[in-house]
Amino acid sequence: MNLDADDFTLLGLPRAFALDRGQLDAAWKTLQGRVHPDRFAAEGAAAQRIAMQWAVRVNEAHQRLKDPLKRAAYLCELAGIPVKAENNTAMPPDFLMQQMEWRETLEEAHSPEAVAALDAEVRAQRQARLARLARLIDDEAQHAQAAQEVRALMFIDRLGEEIDHRLEQYEDGL
Repeated sequence: MNLDADDFTLLGLPRAFALDRGQLDAAWKTLQGRVHPDRFAAEGAAAQRIAMQWAVRVNEAHQRLKDPLKRAAYLCELAGIPVKAENNTAMPPDFLMQQMEWRETLEEAHSPEAVAALDAEVRAQRQARLARLARLIDDEAQHAQAAQEVRALMFIDRLGEEIDHRLEQYEDGL
């Protein structure tokens, strides 16, 4: 095993956006069992420190690959196209208009039903964009377009968090 291997290689998985979650979790669990520091207790502090490094690396890989946006961003980076979400927020005008409309709808929603309807629309858009992301990465190798799709999904996820918060407020009696 190589600490510098990419996450997919480390876990013995194909380098693809579409991953079977059960296969990912099984690979992580197997590898974690092999590198867990408790297995090296009899070998001394140095062996345990190395095992701890491995365990942390395996956990980081699992966390990155189990999240679709992190996995997509990682695949883009591996292809030489980093997402750069922190300093590249340029989005197509139609997407920006959609974001503004959704935010207005959320602001003007005065019932849990209205917020739930918006939630359903945003979730459907998220699923459609995740499917597009899978095609862009796995089928078309269009990593630059995939990076833009990841940035759009980050906006959508933030809006989804705001919608969830609003729904929780209704559940708590607003």
